[in-house]
Amino acid sequence: MSSQQPAAPAEERVRVEHPAEGVARIVLARPEARNAQDKRMTYALNDAFDAAAHDDAVKAIILAADGPHFSSGHDLRDREPMEAFEPVGTWGGFEQPGAEGHFAVEQEIYLGLCWRWRNLPKPTIAEVQGKTIAGGLMLAWVCDLIVASDDASFSDPVVAFGVNGVEYFAHPWEVGVRKAKEMLFTGDAISAAEAKALGMVNHVVPRAELADFTLALAARIARRPSMGLKLAKQSVNQTQDAQGLWNALQAAMSLQQLGHSHNQQVHGMLVDPAGAAVIRKEAKEQG
Repeated sequence: MSSQQPAAPAEERVRVEHPAEGVARIVLARPEARNAQDKRMTYALNDAFDAAAHDDAVKAIILAADGPHFSSGHDLRDREPMEAFEPVGTWGGFEQPGAEGHFAVEQEIYLGLCWRWRNLPKPTIAEVQGKTIAGGLMLAWVCDLIVASDDASFSDPVVAFGVNGVEYFAHPWEVGVRKAKEMLFTGDAISAAEAKALGMVNHVVPRAELADFTLALAARIARRPSMGLKLAKQSVNQTQDAQGLWNALQAAMSLQQLGHSHNQQVHGMLVDPAGAAVIRKEAKEQG
């Protein structure tokens, strides 16, 4: 990507660029936090997706990220109240006590928004470099195509927190049943090359070529008529829907809430407190 693109102001979490005809490039712009997703970033990303979806000049959308890593996942330090944002779903009850309120928040900002992005009618491409951890997977997986740098890796270590995995639980669909189990049970990362072999990633390219390669792919797609692109995407998505993707995602979300409730009863908090130490230790060992 050329250096002529403007940097996002410090308070912004997402930057939007138009690097080629028919292409919008949405950039996660919080590199100092490894693009950890707080509510402000999540809703800014939703706004950017909405704008690109409603812009008839845009035929393809790239989701990229500043800095060495695509995303380190959810920002667990985020305490901004839901009342600061305009909900896009109808669940409500964010301030209700206990599991009711917690489920409402996660249904809105995780599963609800991800499903919304997955069903955006225009082709989307994730441009992924470095580490993609836990909640970062959700941002890549909702995209139609994934282009990864050769140094990219993908992991979901949150079973150590005493839950089943990230809220958009697409692991079996993305890497297959047995690899999904290994990925979750161990917390180990999948390399870009292995992710491509498993069918999760479309292309693996050298880090220095990532932005140019992804843009060229998006520009090729943007030469097709928008109607054909929408129908092709809808046809493939409907095949997954017929196979039960949405039902499976909802079932896994319910089980995650059971995990949180268990942790609250046993540990007095939403996650097993030993999990953070396990994840930090393994991250240090894996470099």
